[in-house]
Amino acid sequence: MLPLKPMLESILLEMQDPKIGVKGTEQKLNISTIPHVIAGECNDIIAWISNKMKTSTEEAQAFGTMLVAYGYIYPLQNHKKLVMCNDSSLYRFQVKLNVSIYLAKRNIRKKGMLEPYEQAHYNHLHEWLNHKWDFIVMQATEQYKAGKERKKPDRVVFDCQERAYWMVNRPPVSLSNSVHFRNGNDNMFYQQAIMRSKVKSSVSLGALVKYITTYKNHDPFLASCLPSNPWQTDHDAYWTLNMRRVEVPTKMRVERWSFSLFELLSDLRGRDDFKIFLKKEFSGENLAFWEAAEELKWGTASSMSTKAETIFKTFLAPGAPRWINIDGRTMGLTVKGLEHPHRYVLEAAQTHVFMLMKKDTFFRYLKSPTYKDIQKKALNPEQHNFSPANLEQNALNRSPGIHPIILWQQEEEEKAKVAAASAPVDVKAMMSKIDRKK
Repeated sequence: MLPLKPMLESILLEMQDPKIGVKGTEQKLNISTIPHVIAGECNDIIAWISNKMKTSTEEAQAFGTMLVAYGYIYPLQNHKKLVMCNDSSLYRFQVKLNVSIYLAKRNIRKKGMLEPYEQAHYNHLHEWLNHKWDFIVMQATEQYKAGKERKKPDRVVFDCQERAYWMVNRPPVSLSNSVHFRNGNDNMFYQQAIMRSKVKSSVSLGALVKYITTYKNHDPFLASCLPSNPWQTDHDAYWTLNMRRVEVPTKMRVERWSFSLFELLSDLRGRDDFKIFLKKEFSGENLAFWEAAEELKWGTASSMSTKAETIFKTFLAPGAPRWINIDGRTMGLTVKGLEHPHRYVLEAAQTHVFMLMKKDTFFRYLKSPTYKDIQKKALNPEQHNFSPANLEQNALNRSPGIHPIILWQQEEEEKAKVAAASAPVDVKAMMSKIDRKK
């Protein structure tokens, strides 16, 4: 059996074969046309691997992720997500010669002051491609000079390749430190570390103290469950009081909503309360769009196109019934991306809307009668004090838990009821039903 790296490289050579390999095409990335692009979806990389290695789609996707993680294939869109996605994400093959040119260019830009681990890669490539090194340095020099004059598609491709290379080949801190010591460059490393701009210790410690002070009563390691820990007492009052959409929440839960907009939206009960406030303010379209973007991100791949079309018609199209107010550049990129929708196509617009809510409506909600009213109604359960006999009785009377699927089905039914209640009523259909009953 071949070792891992030679096996990956042999498979990669076949994938790049013009006759039997994965076919590359021109693809649009935002507003730029990128040549020789391959897609991760079923009809390209994953299907080729599955057919070549006689494996399932899931195994082929895992193998594709390995190729991305080792830097043989790199993503054009999300540089930090080094996985092979079974969707319309775009990728390109990494070429060793290009890697050498990037590193030589970086050496020119840094005036020979590469980091020790970069220098190690540079020396290895110099030795391996010694017969072509003059050509590589010449190319690097020309690219460095002509970087600003290069066409935008070329700039996008080179930038993506370089980012992907450094994401894969940059070692973790512990490894970097060991390389520094092995190369005898520890003094230079510490000099650079001292010169780097850093946050003051007092500022970072102050932020840490503030965080701990805010969350200490909500940390299960520092504070006990109220009214009691159900795993210890076999009493399910804690779970009953903290159900996902309980009618009257606890004071601790309501207090947590005030920590940040993220905490508020992460709690379905808090999100429902926020919706009531936005409805009174006639400004619920931002939250509705944020929820729609979450559904697209975490929903099934089969429903992605339908959801994307609905979101466009509801929130983004000219004259849409719940049109959202975002800047023109973000709107343009989002609408263009929806032509070929994927899970993260609404990421920029969703972040923009989230920041608008965070800076404006969230703070108005905390000062509103809606939030103050729920604070007054919130429950403050008292600590249970069970005797050993009570604990034994609780264990005997322990009720079976509710399966998560049942809870999910109940939530889906509630959503359907709400959607049906908010939908326009067809008067003719209703009258015909009444007539038939008569």
